[in-house]
Amino acid sequence: MIITEDIGVVQREAWAAKTLPPVEEVRPGLWSIPVPMPGNALRYVLIYALALDTGLALIDVGMDTKESWQALVDGIASTGHHISDVRYAAITHLHPDHFGLAPRLRETTGAAIAMHTAEAAALGHFTPTDVAADVEAWRVDLTDLGAPPEVVAAPRFDLVRFKAGESADVVLSGGDRLDLPGWNIEAVWTPGHTPGHLAFVDRDHDLLFSGDHMLPRISPNISSGPGELESPLHRYLLSLHATTSLPDCEVLPAHEYRFRGVAERARELLGHHDDRLEEIRAAIEARPESTAWEVTTHITWSRQIDAMDPRLLRLAVRETQAHLIVLSERNVILSDGGTPSRWSLATPVADQ
Repeated sequence: MIITEDIGVVQREAWAAKTLPPVEEVRPGLWSIPVPMPGNALRYVLIYALALDTGLALIDVGMDTKESWQALVDGIASTGHHISDVRYAAITHLHPDHFGLAPRLRETTGAAIAMHTAEAAALGHFTPTDVAADVEAWRVDLTDLGAPPEVVAAPRFDLVRFKAGESADVVLSGGDRLDLPGWNIEAVWTPGHTPGHLAFVDRDHDLLFSGDHMLPRISPNISSGPGELESPLHRYLLSLHATTSLPDCEVLPAHEYRFRGVAERARELLGHHDDRLEEIRAAIEARPESTAWEVTTHITWSRQIDAMDPRLLRLAVRETQAHLIVLSERNVILSDGGTPSRWSLATPVADQ
């Protein structure tokens, strides 16, 4: 373990070298613990451990794999604690790399699991009937987007669940304080990436635990679809606007590396989505009556679209759809209402 004063330097160097960063003591009694994400291009998720008089609290917990669990156990040991010392885990959102180990952690340690009310509600859908209904809802939705059969049929990134009848121990809303003596941590509701995504701010320690809401280098996936917000990108843009009013804390994200400049990064992300909306508008202008899938294949991505596996293509077309929804809300484009839906520029209103 090392202590780092220069913001994110060691993490940034590890990211560039494609290696796992070390456990770092970010503040006295606060450690960042990298937990691997096997098979994922992001490579690791950063878990944060906070010292309490009675043990440890965590922000996020990592993926449900043997490798991830061992990394979490070993990382906690390097702080001078034992996994059994964990008393509390605040979850930024339900994606598997953030929540996956929560059931095992609670079973092993008895830790209380806290999350936003919208994320807690999503945990209730676990029966075979629920799963079958979800699969059918996704089939209908992706078909309406014009996705090809291999993308419609691709395996989903399924949520990890608690056992039947179990749920979150603590349900949070924006503005709630975490019951962590020695820390002044407030939950900040930042919907968009998921309906109940939470960031956590500690003004006393000059810290913002941003989860996936704000990362230093990439934009988080903002997707439409069953179980998501009606207009997830609209809500995400509102969350970014709200983020600009937060103090200029050191940002502790869930991926990549720590950084400073909350408002500046929020404005960069807003600008990125402005550019993306214009790129999609131009693609529709060039090819009227395009489906969401056809638009997806004619815009730029961080990797070649023909190199993406079907599960990533599902994320791509859903992200395209989230932008199409915003353009529709702004009366820039119109759908023909068919199946699949086809988009064209809205007819300009003649001057009166």
